[in-house]
Amino acid sequence: MVGASGYGGTELLRICAAHPELEAVVATGGASAGEPVGRRTPSLAAAYPTLRYEQTDPSVLLGLDVVFFALPHGQSQRIIPEIAGRVGAVVDLAADFRLKDASLYPRWYGSTHEAPELLSEFVYGLPELFREELCGARLVAAAGCYPTAAALALAPFARAGLLDGDVIVDAASGVSGAGRTTSERLQFSAVDEDFGAYSLLTHRHTPEIEQLLGHRALFTPHLVPMTRGLLATCYARPARGLTSSEAMELLDEAYSGEPFVIVTEDPPSTKQASGSNTAHVSARVDERTGWLVALCALDNLVKGAAGQAVQCANLVLGLDEAAGLPLAAVYP
Repeated sequence: MVGASGYGGTELLRICAAHPELEAVVATGGASAGEPVGRRTPSLAAAYPTLRYEQTDPSVLLGLDVVFFALPHGQSQRIIPEIAGRVGAVVDLAADFRLKDASLYPRWYGSTHEAPELLSEFVYGLPELFREELCGARLVAAAGCYPTAAALALAPFARAGLLDGDVIVDAASGVSGAGRTTSERLQFSAVDEDFGAYSLLTHRHTPEIEQLLGHRALFTPHLVPMTRGLLATCYARPARGLTSSEAMELLDEAYSGEPFVIVTEDPPSTKQASGSNTAHVSARVDERTGWLVALCALDNLVKGAAGQAVQCANLVLGLDEAAGLPLAAVYP
């Protein structure tokens, strides 16, 4: 596990501790190298009493069945080419290999991709939409939290040819989505009792959402004064007349049998998914304006990151897709 000391890596360790088949044998932690995992993150002390963070050295990863990468964007593309084909599988939680078009990286991420030859070899890691491609894959780019919510809300309509023109994705996430690094804007005094938008018209997840839906997207993210959770409210013009009951029927059909997607008549909320790998979706059609409104709530650290990565790894390794993944949310 590379980048195990951040929030995504910490969540991976938590999930793997309860997994019947996966064992964390290597956990790299950059500046935390040499430190016991349980000292930096006491919540993991009982699960990992002897595990220590190591330096991020590709040589310690060779031969492992699956290697998770939970590094900031831009870092995994420098390491993965060294180990691809020398480990069983790679599951990257960052955006380094999510986009198929290398020319999009300079615009949205500010730098040229360092391993564009690998982009076509990665399978996009959102099991509910790409399960067949993930089974047996060896290189996986796990979906981002915002794109996961937008896609689970809107993809059934897009795939049915029911979206006309551009879509609007208005989403809000807890502060853990920004990672574990220190930032003045993420301090308690800055976040508490505040609610605001950020990255107007420029958020990096925009092309990922567009790649998933096949439609241009106006995406506006917001920061919410809570630790974890994400709610996406998405708007689109139906390509034909559509009622709320038909919209709900489409979601029911699309996610029938999906263990981690709950179609709910009531508007979903973040608390419903907190700590679990579930996503809660709903939809309405406003008869007055004609707009389709589709919503999705999930935990940005689980279904939006670590849980999604483990779900993908289960498929890659031929395990039970739900193995080790929490279905029940934490409540209250």
